[in-house]
Amino acid sequence: MRNLLWIGSPFFGGELQSCGWANVALHNFEDARIFCWEELTRLAGFTPDVLVVADKSRPPFVLGVEKFPCLTVFYSVDSHIHSWQPRYAQAFDVCLVSLLDHRQRFITETLPPERVFWSPPFAKEQDRPDDGQAKVWDCLFVGSVSDDTPRRAAFLRELGRRLPGLHCTRGDYREIYPRGRVLLNHSEHGDLNFRVFEAMGCGGCLVTPRVGHGLTRLFVDGEHLVGYTPDDVGDALFRIDILLKNPDLIRHIGSAALEKIDAGHRARHRAQAFTDFLCDIWAQGSEALVTTRQARAQHLRETHLKLVYLLWAQDMGMPSVKEAYLAASRGNFGAAGIKATSL
Repeated sequence: MRNLLWIGSPFFGGELQSCGWANVALHNFEDARIFCWEELTRLAGFTPDVLVVADKSRPPFVLGVEKFPCLTVFYSVDSHIHSWQPRYAQAFDVCLVSLLDHRQRFITETLPPERVFWSPPFAKEQDRPDDGQAKVWDCLFVGSVSDDTPRRAAFLRELGRRLPGLHCTRGDYREIYPRGRVLLNHSEHGDLNFRVFEAMGCGGCLVTPRVGHGLTRLFVDGEHLVGYTPDDVGDALFRIDILLKNPDLIRHIGSAALEKIDAGHRARHRAQAFTDFLCDIWAQGSEALVTTRQARAQHLRETHLKLVYLLWAQDMGMPSVKEAYLAASRGNFGAAGIKATSL
């Protein structure tokens, strides 16, 4: 098997080693950085055959990728809040898309359908039930509620007014979820979020909005989870009330949810599906993809990347970061990774 470098949010990167790869190097980071090829190979300790740039919900942090000499993969998770991602993805050979209904946004003549792969969210291996915890709250929401999530705040405020047993909190969901009889999800931007899989992976009876993005392809409403009309407090309350009056139904749905997650929706399943997908790409001739992309590097910059980089250059206050994006828009970015105080 081959050598892979994964940079960005870890997602299922840690599970790839068990899928037969010769070497897997993972590099996450929280400081503001921009990376070029030389910096990436130094971090990996080898020359990668595959580079995965995984979404960190921040501006593009790998520049010059259109010229890289290995198979390149962009992993988009937050396309619901980052409209620039489909353009940036055109500089890569392969794209993973978390949100199924956005997949078409990434498909172009440059990046055809067979190289845009749907990779849904998943439960981590550590997301497990804790039967030793006593149930404390009738309905539990774990997540952020702030000025940045106005729809969620309004929904939970009204639901809490009508459902005294609702408890909203933040913290380690693995410790908190087992204490809720019914677990509640809300999606601020209509995305199929990781909370769905985390709650089910912890064996919870989940009540979640029907958001699309493949939700009904993955799970059966009423069997693995319970869906409600997005932002409809009355609909959510109706379904929560039925569940609370039927404890056996809560246990049945929680058990079915856990079984479904264990069967195909944990990090190891996504890692294997990704590996199998890349094996198909290699069988069709990955070297030709790399060669073609490199030959079209200038065209990719002019038609897809330049606008993205110029817009980010305009937004950046730090001169070094601004210059990095301007250099990338001209195809001249190649210095060692730039370290900045904010990005």
